[in-house]
Amino acid sequence: MDLASLIGFVGCFGMILVGIATSAGFANIGRYADIPSVVITIGGSIFATMTMFSMKDFVGSLKTITMIFKSPTDDIAAMIKKIIDLSNVARKEGLLSLEEAAGELDDAFMKKGILLIVDGTDPELVRGILETEMVSIEGRHKAKMKFWDSWGTMGPAWGMIGTLLGLVNMLYEMDDPSSIGPSMAVALITTLYGSVLANWVCAPVSGKLGANNDNEMMMKEIMIEGLLSIQAGENPRVIEEKLKSFLAPAERAAASAEEGGGGDG
Repeated sequence: MDLASLIGFVGCFGMILVGIATSAGFANIGRYADIPSVVITIGGSIFATMTMFSMKDFVGSLKTITMIFKSPTDDIAAMIKKIIDLSNVARKEGLLSLEEAAGELDDAFMKKGILLIVDGTDPELVRGILETEMVSIEGRHKAKMKFWDSWGTMGPAWGMIGTLLGLVNMLYEMDDPSSIGPSMAVALITTLYGSVLANWVCAPVSGKLGANNDNEMMMKEIMIEGLLSIQAGENPRVIEEKLKSFLAPAERAAASAEEGGGGDG
């Protein structure tokens, strides 16, 4: 479980409750609940977003909200260490020895790269194949982010539609001054719902998916550079320094300390 996403998601809801409690009091929380506004804002924005995607893509994109609560599994330092181990094997026993090591890998992308190298594929072709797969993966990720961005745009728009509907109804009842205030409040609730949907749900989910995508793409770039360096027969120490250049200074220091600690054991 990714605590940052969980705490952030729950914290946003908590801030809304605090705002209601300090302005209107919990006794008046019912003022902020309006079924027609929910139907117009949430329902309208969902169906408008649905028109932009196929049903399969719509359902698949909607399910990605669960991904923001999963702990990231990208351990760059561990992956670099694995590449260095592979380079040592290749240096001692030859590239063909990597085929057996590839069978023990869980990462399909790295396994594919190793098998291409073992088959004697030209380095530029290896790079081209792996980078094409990267582009394809990133394209799928961006399609999911586009879903949340689109829904985040539609939320406030349909909130405004609900507000306009409420204002029309209010203007028809101007002969009753006592109804103006409550009618205006109900009209504005739809705008509130739209803003909450966009800024509490859609924008954070899209942002987290984008961050996860960036991390995964960096992992794959490191894999490509590492595998091509192994194919070129570079010294494992040189490969290690090259791959660590992808890390931030603090991460490099942590990785070096971890390696040092492992060596002492």
